[in-house]
Amino acid sequence: MTVRYFAWVREKVGRADERIEVPASVATVGDLVAWLTSRGPEYAAAFGTAGVVRAALDQTHVKPAQSLAGAKEVAFFPPVTGG
Repeated sequence: MTVRYFAWVREKVGRADERIEVPASVATVGDLVAWLTSRGPEYAAAFGTAGVVRAALDQTHVKPAQSLAGAKEVAFFPPVTGG
């Protein structure tokens, strides 16, 4: 699976994207966030505040409970505000 990081999430993680093998125990976007957070301090910094970072699977916005089954790409980004 390809994981992409945008804006300050990218800055904290230290990369724009990466290809990962997701463990079988990681079934949802929320599970993926928890697993990524455990990978190191840079991930913990990016995902440390629950519910702030948004996600998209294959370019469709999703909630943390969304299944990863069949997804090729997940993107993480901060909430967007406009004016």
